Amino acid sequence: MYFVSDRSGWWNLYRWDGLKVEAVAPIAGECAAEPWELGYASYGFLDDDRIVVAVQEGPRHRLVVIEPDGTVRPVDLPYTSIKPYLAVRGTTVAMIGSSPTAAPQVALVDLAGAHPQVKVLARPEHAELDGARVSTPTQLRVRVANDREVLALVYPPTGSAADWQAPVIVRAHPGPTASCLLRLDWQAQFFTSRGFAVVDVDYLGSTGYGRAFRESLYGRWGLDDVDDCAAVAVHLLSTGRAVPGQVFIRGASAGGYTALHAMAQDGPFAAATAVSAIVDPDRWTETVPRFQRAHAMRLRGGGGRVRAAAVQRPVLLIHGTADEVAVVEDVRELADELTSLGMAPEVLLLPGVGHYVATSRRAGAALEAELAHYRSVMADAANDHGDYTAASGSR
Repeated sequence: MYFVSDRSGWWNLYRWDGLKVEAVAPIAGECAAEPWELGYASYGFLDDDRIVVAVQEGPRHRLVVIEPDGTVRPVDLPYTSIKPYLAVRGTTVAMIGSSPTAAPQVALVDLAGAHPQVKVLARPEHAELDGARVSTPTQLRVRVANDREVLALVYPPTGSAADWQAPVIVRAHPGPTASCLLRLDWQAQFFTSRGFAVVDVDYLGSTGYGRAFRESLYGRWGLDDVDDCAAVAVHLLSTGRAVPGQVFIRGASAGGYTALHAMAQDGPFAAATAVSAIVDPDRWTETVPRFQRAHAMRLRGGGGRVRAAAVQRPVLLIHGTADEVAVVEDVRELADELTSLGMAPEVLLLPGVGHYVATSRRAGAALEAELAHYRSVMADAANDHGDYTAASGSR
């Protein structure tokens, strides 16, 4: 019997023969995706006794073949992100792969010969955008608290010069044990094509860096994830990349929780957008799918429930009214509390939309609202600066 375990500190493939367990091929990488959905398949068996495995190392995925003697051979592919839905027949593997310049596509990879043969079966419905000019990310490593290091993907404004400076949107991924991915992301391109830089942060707790890194967020959620995102933003400010007063944070689901907690402390962020946000981790342990509840319970005890009285800067709350994972009642209650305190948030409720706004029919409206939110904060800051300058000149 073959199975995946992280007993070594990495999710690796093991086999049990009824008497003993042995590692198939120790790899310093994750041979399984973060378990946020059912039905994943990150490995498969070729009919020549080899095993094909998708391995994640940081934000990058690669495909490897494990020979019968345990030798691990990389497969040269044009993809840097592979979804955990491998399907194998004979010596061919079907997969969904993407890269910073190619949106996810379904491909067959023939592994029979010395060199893999790739045949693309299906491209996204917006395949005509494949030739569009896009912003490609660079990897940034930032030293944070306790001498840790976090990795971020930095998307500069589309077409910008090497010495660009721009408003910055820091994105906290969902999960919170998911990760940023090295792939073409049209949501990021929406903002980079409008003059923003987008920065994805693999904060403490992210998958792709081993078990110790992932589980270190247990009991610290809402604290260390916020600090890591803030540290990346401060680095971008100190190096002259980000424009002071024009640094924002956004996140969806667990990332929305991180973004809201970032507004509850002094820091580099001028405003936040929280999409399908978890507001109360205790409530979330009851509404999250049952197989995720043990994990959700271990995350609690850090920042706790988002408290309106602690929020210091503007927030935009985007939420589907049919969300059963992060219930809309929590967001409505938070919005009412903020309003009563004179911190009235912007709120966009999406009728009939569930937890996954980005894949809903209202995704475009959500992006436009988010863009307007940032521009409004920037305009207000510019007006305040102008008023201050005029007042100073009148003295």
